[in-house]
Amino acid sequence: MAKKIISLTVVALMSFYAAGLTVAAQTKSQAVSTSLDESRPRSVAPKGSQGVIVDTRTLGPGEMVTPTEEAAIQTQINAVYSSFYNSYRLGPGDVVAIYIDKHPEDSVQRVAVSPVGRIYFPLMGDISVVGKTLPQLQEYFTNAVAEFIKDPRLTLALLEAQSAKVGVLGDVKTPGVMVMTRPLRVLDAITLAGGILDTGSSNVSILRQYEDGRVQVLNADVKKILKGKANPEENAFLRPGDTVIVHGNLFKTITKISSMVGVTTLVTFMTRGGR
Repeated sequence: MAKKIISLTVVALMSFYAAGLTVAAQTKSQAVSTSLDESRPRSVAPKGSQGVIVDTRTLGPGEMVTPTEEAAIQTQINAVYSSFYNSYRLGPGDVVAIYIDKHPEDSVQRVAVSPVGRIYFPLMGDISVVGKTLPQLQEYFTNAVAEFIKDPRLTLALLEAQSAKVGVLGDVKTPGVMVMTRPLRVLDAITLAGGILDTGSSNVSILRQYEDGRVQVLNADVKKILKGKANPEENAFLRPGDTVIVHGNLFKTITKISSMVGVTTLVTFMTRGGR
């Protein structure tokens, strides 16, 4: 364990990013199935020195993601992660770690929430954690451990979030990750995210990752859905792990964005819970 325990949010982000970056590299080595621009020729170069398959098709000017745009997208993704970790309530199957600085013998590297919502922490015994947020539990554990350790520096990290999740990114009022407590359609998810901003488009994309790493891009037109003129699949029920992207000033194109490390990491997190 590291000598100095960093803050809850950063630890959690690093845990998921470390897992996600590995899968992101694997994802890039898979064929990306997309319903966008299928009529345009796509050629795939042989694996390069880094073992990554490169998409060599010619991109139009509107498809390029500039460094500034990429930074803005990553900022939104980071905010989504932070909001999720601060509001997420633990449930059965979730996996956490409890780190106590300079006390590795009392730390817990990995413990799963039991079907009845409890974990075992050696210093405190059997503890109920279901329904509580990570900040709530960190404060509780820190106060409780203070009876045994003077001025404890304790960090609670979420290693795996097993609840069914969907994400909404782009030009919506409140981009974020939401736990599916009920079946959600595309329009439901956008509504829960506060609706589309004035800068947003009615055209949205759904990123869907499969177990073999393939990422499929589906399209929907919100205006058609609202008018009842959309195809049934455009407002179909979302699957756990889907990420809805509302195009606009931020996400102007999906061709390159769907292969960005930050976006791919988020999609992997949504699908695999950080594993």
